[in-house]
Amino acid sequence: MPTPQPAAPRSARPPVFAVRGAVLAGGAARRYAGLPKGLLEVGGRRVVDRVVEAVAAATGELPLLVANAPDGVRWRADLRTIPDAQPGLGTLGGIYTAVTAVPGPVLCVAWDMPFLPAGLLRALAVGAEGFDVFLPESAGPRGVEPLCAVYGPRCAPAIERQVARGDLRAIGFHAHVRVGTLPLDQVRAFGDPAVLFFNVNAPEDLLRAEEVWKRCGSSP
Repeated sequence: MPTPQPAAPRSARPPVFAVRGAVLAGGAARRYAGLPKGLLEVGGRRVVDRVVEAVAAATGELPLLVANAPDGVRWRADLRTIPDAQPGLGTLGGIYTAVTAVPGPVLCVAWDMPFLPAGLLRALAVGAEGFDVFLPESAGPRGVEPLCAVYGPRCAPAIERQVARGDLRAIGFHAHVRVGTLPLDQVRAFGDPAVLFFNVNAPEDLLRAEEVWKRCGSSP
């Protein structure tokens, strides 16, 4: 008999277009302040718990956790935790692992983004129908945020061909699949993109995240 899974939050509403969620925890070798960065706290809660809650609320069920660390299965015992299908590919490897782990589209979210709201993630899940990749526009140098995006099954062979060419860019396969974007003005309806897609990578980032949380609380 399969092990029962905890129910998603009561407020969770599955999108019209069914999408599974996956939280990408990255490699085991990168440590920050003695802990994997997603286990650090912002506003008194671990960043990974904030991300899991937002993804679950957007998709209607608990997400997968892609983690290579030996103790990754203990970070969230209620989640199905899987290692990278092809280690050593960085961000692209996490996306590939999530895409090949489920039969349909998957919402991939980095585990170090403490301010992603469920509303934005739900907009991505709903808007992804008809595309192989659906991601939000951002104010960053790439113009889009690939670590907060929906990926479909057709991405897997495109990523495999890209890796065979030695290209590990997170968006390197986009030219070979159907890509859609959530326009920046719609992203801004959920908050400042610089805050929404803010990730905790260094001590100064953690300090800034705490400042944002104290100033804005649950609505940065």
